[in-house]
Amino acid sequence: MMDKIKKKAQEEMVGFALIIIIVSIVLLVFLSIALKNNDRETVESYEIESFIQAFLQHTSECRRADNLDFLSIQRLIFSCDKEDLCLDGQKTCDALNETLIEIMDESWKYGSDRPIKGRQLEILSDGKELLFIDEGNKTLNSMGSVQDFFRSGSEIIINFVVYY
Repeated sequence: MMDKIKKKAQEEMVGFALIIIIVSIVLLVFLSIALKNNDRETVESYEIESFIQAFLQHTSECRRADNLDFLSIQRLIFSCDKEDLCLDGQKTCDALNETLIEIMDESWKYGSDRPIKGRQLEILSDGKELLFIDEGNKTLNSMGSVQDFFRSGSEIIINFVVYY
């Protein structure tokens, strides 16, 4: 009778050990999937917000005719809204477009072989489109930020989205 009890207890312990081993293997598989390092980089919201703040302070090649100062992107946006010209005769909206494309090409390179697949920048003044740049592929994964500010009663909205 004692041998039967010992055998039954040994069988239960072996069964319990097998359950522990199986659960451990399942947990390891889930952990490895969860911690798997993807080749894809993710874009954080603060990076986009910081980018917008930085490019607003960037100095363009457009000079004002009245005081020969180089315009920052923020001042270039206001000049574009008023349809002003640069000292060299170039439209401020064209200078804004060229400058922002150069900045984005250096900061947010995109392509099918890169983490960033596409990008979109839109600048509105009181609902009127001043600038719209849409490059690359739009995917289901995106991150973006909106910056708005006012000047002389006009609301300027900057919307920048990157697709990864």
